Amino acid sequence: MAHPLISKVEEKVKGNPVMIFMKGTPEFPQCGFSARAVQVLKAAGAEKMGAVDVLSDDPLWDALEEYTKWPTVPQIFINGQFVGGCDIVTELYERGELQDLLAKKS
Repeated sequence: MAHPLISKVEEKVKGNPVMIFMKGTPEFPQCGFSARAVQVLKAAGAEKMGAVDVLSDDPLWDALEEYTKWPTVPQIFINGQFVGGCDIVTELYERGELQDLLAKKS
């Protein structure tokens, strides 16, 4: 049976051009990977991003894990598509691909 909160995850992903599920908030990250992901997104041109602190919403973290089959956070979505975590976003940024993704409007 699908997790009851998957629809909430989908709603957040589809409702924000850039969505990050992370530990803490973009203003006050609670882990180095989340902090780095936010820095990279901002450097690549993400002006505003939706964010969910999985530490304060544990049931949603379970739903997120089921939704993406990805066991760690941060998890970044751009224009409704799951991009990956900190390392992947950093690699995309270094290759100039993250900037292109952010420039595309869905």
